[in-house]
Amino acid sequence: MRILIIGAVAAGTSAAAKARRNDDTAEIAIYEKDKDISYSGCGLPYYIGGKIEDLRELTPRDSKFFKKKYNIDVLTEHEVLKIDLVAKALTVRNISTEDTFIDKFDKLIIATGASPFIPNIDGVKSDNVFFLRNVQDARNIKSYIQQSKPKNAVIAGTGFIGFEMLENLKEQDLNVTIVEKQNKITPNLDEDMAAFLESALLKKNISIIKNSGIAGIQKDKVKLDDGREINCDMVIMATGVKPNIALANEAGIEIGITGAIKVNNRMQTNFKDVYSCGDCIETFSSITGKPVYRPLGSTANKTGRIAGDALTGGTLEYRGNLSTAIFKLFDLTIASTGLSEREALAEGYEIEICHNIKPDKPEYFHGKEMTIKAIADKATQKLIGVQIIGYEGVDKRIDIFATLITYGARVDDLFHLDLAYAPPFSTTKDPVHYTGMILDNALNKDRPVITAKAVQSLVSKGEKVQVIDARVNKQYEESHLDTAVNMPQDQLREDLKTLDKDTLTITYCNKGVTGNAAQNILINNGFKKVYNLSGGHKFYKETKDK
Repeated sequence: MRILIIGAVAAGTSAAAKARRNDDTAEIAIYEKDKDISYSGCGLPYYIGGKIEDLRELTPRDSKFFKKKYNIDVLTEHEVLKIDLVAKALTVRNISTEDTFIDKFDKLIIATGASPFIPNIDGVKSDNVFFLRNVQDARNIKSYIQQSKPKNAVIAGTGFIGFEMLENLKEQDLNVTIVEKQNKITPNLDEDMAAFLESALLKKNISIIKNSGIAGIQKDKVKLDDGREINCDMVIMATGVKPNIALANEAGIEIGITGAIKVNNRMQTNFKDVYSCGDCIETFSSITGKPVYRPLGSTANKTGRIAGDALTGGTLEYRGNLSTAIFKLFDLTIASTGLSEREALAEGYEIEICHNIKPDKPEYFHGKEMTIKAIADKATQKLIGVQIIGYEGVDKRIDIFATLITYGARVDDLFHLDLAYAPPFSTTKDPVHYTGMILDNALNKDRPVITAKAVQSLVSKGEKVQVIDARVNKQYEESHLDTAVNMPQDQLREDLKTLDKDTLTITYCNKGVTGNAAQNILINNGFKKVYNLSGGHKFYKETKDK
């Protein structure tokens, strides 16, 4: 059996290695049009920033490695021009010699990956404009910084690459301006969490321009849609990627509704002996079962392994994804998994939301706060989405949440998790526990929470609302919600007679705990409808003006 693979980065090489483990007699060859193979694309920004000094650390395997270890032929600088599914053959061009030849296959894997989305704007192909997708792109950016010594840079886009490049260009002492076309930063975060992150970045003196895209690029400046001009020496276009589907499309392979190659759960296309994997395919949500396009390195490796297993008689099947993602930004860590609030509402879920601000470990072990937004389905009480912004321990919690969502955990399950505890690692009740407790209280214990957005909506509509600030006087005087009256929690029982038990009441403190205590007092004294402000005054203050 002859297996041909188009593409030799994450998915293609993973598929080849798994196929070889299953079948030691098959002929396996990979065609790759670039020079570099099997590299860590996610590590490229850190090479540019100097955290990784030698680019070879990100490209540890070459063609010789795959030939020696796996008896797999990897032909770099070989571009596949055409797939003939009737003849089961590829037309291949040797880029170095310009020779063209035909290679026949019994089984084919298409792992053509994705390419940067290039917007149609003047100057986008100038020498000082860069996209970051492969190793050569990283070399070009690093070389430009070293030789041209730019002082000012503009980054278009606030996805993973945009923010990772922000950090690493700042490491090279560049002044950086972020330009985002949407009204919020970071596509994987909801508006409130994006606003919370933006507040943190503004405190670090990061320049952010929203609601405006780049209209044109010149040698020393960029012009925005709104007419503003920004002086800069270089531009990073982090405007997203699109799947490389041209070869597959021309061959008659089915393209899915997301615009990527359609495959089944064994990575098989609509042709029996043709498989596809990696950033060129659409996968599906393990929550909704609907097609999604999620070009992530972890997914590429996983789908590559499944493709290599499937075409050699294995039993692996893809089970969907949660779009789990995490990235570092200076001292911050930002992560998400499952559905966002926006996605959940679009899918028709009736949801409960909570915001939970807790340290990753005790203060005496230098614990730092993380802000967790959790989303639950009211009908099933299952956790369906989580977003976290914090410092340390975010990776641990997001992985716990991803596992919980994968196995269909209900909100009341979270409190009962037997998580590891010792002061250097966590608090006695972990932030994961608290998240479950808040959601369970809201759904089952008549202790509802209300979001800052909902509070603003009620006030703007002129609804009759009692807002009680349960903090001490000094905190209230420094800053408080509009229309709030200050009734410190330890004096609240004495002030109950001044409140109307039938009026909708909202309590709050700094982060939620004392607000919940005030909520309990009111409910236990006969108040009909009492909400605790989700995330407390801190989350409200950091997000309301964004």
